[in-house]
Amino acid sequence: MQAETYNFNRSMYNEDMPPGRPANKPRTPLGEQISLARLEKGMTQEDLANALGVTQRVITYWEREPVALKPEQMSLLADALAVTADYLLGREKPKKRGSGPAGKAKLVFEEVSELPRRQQERVVAVVEDMLIAAKAKAS
Repeated sequence: MQAETYNFNRSMYNEDMPPGRPANKPRTPLGEQISLARLEKGMTQEDLANALGVTQRVITYWEREPVALKPEQMSLLADALAVTADYLLGREKPKKRGSGPAGKAKLVFEEVSELPRRQQERVVAVVEDMLIAAKAKAS
């Protein structure tokens, strides 16, 4: 009798699924503001945790549980997210974004802007070609 082999590397998950498990609780108002500002800046919870010197679980806790942050924590959090404490508390509307891309794309293009002019032109040409192809495909 031949034994059957089982491939343990095969997973029922795929790359399109979001990482982590779904949250059991909705975000608190403060947590929602933290999350919005974090995503606007193109940061993950891990990125924000590293910037603040805390663990990712702390950021998750702040986003999901009612918390009373100390003034110095609120100040560091606002600085890391490039927003005001009033924005995090829901007292201030977010400032209108500039005309540039948001999140990760913005960070990448900021790095591209530091390259020599010739390399910048090559990157822009590739991106423009991709946009033209995407528009043609959509038509």
